Amino acid sequence: MTENIPNRSGDPFTTDDESQILNTIDRWLEKDVKDKVLALDHADEYPTQMVEQMKSLGLFGATISQRYGGLGMPSASYAKVVTAVSEVWMSLTGIFNSHLIMAAAVERFGTEEQRQRFLPKFATGEIRGGLALTEPSCGTDLQAIRTKAHKDGDHYVINGAKTWISNGIQGDCVALLVKTDTEVQPRHKGMSLFLAEKGPGFSVGPKLEKLGYKGIDSAELFFDDYVIAADNLIGGQEGHGFHHTVGGLELGRINIAARGVGVANAALKAATSYAQTRETMGKPIGQHQAIQTKLGDMATRCHAARLLVQDAAQAYDRGERCDMEAGMAKLFASEAAMENASECMRIHGAYGYSKESHVERYYRDAPLMCIGEGTNEMQRIIIARQLMERNPI
Repeated sequence: MTENIPNRSGDPFTTDDESQILNTIDRWLEKDVKDKVLALDHADEYPTQMVEQMKSLGLFGATISQRYGGLGMPSASYAKVVTAVSEVWMSLTGIFNSHLIMAAAVERFGTEEQRQRFLPKFATGEIRGGLALTEPSCGTDLQAIRTKAHKDGDHYVINGAKTWISNGIQGDCVALLVKTDTEVQPRHKGMSLFLAEKGPGFSVGPKLEKLGYKGIDSAELFFDDYVIAADNLIGGQEGHGFHHTVGGLELGRINIAARGVGVANAALKAATSYAQTRETMGKPIGQHQAIQTKLGDMATRCHAARLLVQDAAQAYDRGERCDMEAGMAKLFASEAAMENASECMRIHGAYGYSKESHVERYYRDAPLMCIGEGTNEMQRIIIARQLMERNPI
């Protein structure tokens, strides 16, 4: 039976719509992605052809409202897409996920002129980008950023640097967090968010080498007297950048959690299959209790992580504050990916350590989820603070 799925944007979206999109994504992954992952990962090569296919699939507009040309997917449905793609190659999700967090900032907090100007081009992938928050001297503590913007007539002049920016090389623009007032207290009131398109004064460093998360470009961005129109200040008012960014991180953490579920699932499936074919002592290793306990824990982690992601995503779709739920999902799912990847490698033994299989890739990809969109240490603090705020005595 077809049912409507709650949607923050108000766009109509049904269970049939969700199934159709997920089936299309599954067919694409099987036909055009699965067999090419190892070669692209080992070469750390940008998947240009797959990006073009993702444009055709509408993934760059997945969560953008239909009135601006997007698919208008609820977060709960989109999380399932992220999980499915991450099971095959987690790196691909970073290409469209960072882009969609940027788009969400514009749709939720931008002016209508900004929405009309940018969102249709974001939805088609004509303009692609990401989120530029992290700096060489700060990550989790966003209020410590040093990139500054001062107003000069109808423009701002920006100076500073960002690092570890996904889509920094291949993208066209970023949602750029800066300080527009370095004196005001509390510090977050002096922060603003701009849509910064590449141009004079905006330069990009070489691709940063990483343990995992290969294929997608991560880079440093440099701003040297970069002039940007005041019309590109998201929302049109200074001092709201921190609020805009934190609002986007709720969605970002849900999606990082969905990636964790995908990697954890992939590790579980690989381990379950191998345990039924590899034999020791005259029987498949899956018949030994030592392996069974590992598989039992891995399966439980996958199921619990998936439910936490859906709980957080549904709260987001209802328009509720969900930083605690998103933090729980991100914390648990990312750790589940780490533990499952490690156990998968142990079950495979030497074959898991070999670069001929995907197992060692899961082991390299998983740590990112424990770091990105706020470290897991910070998630524990957010959860505890929200727990006490919601349960005062």
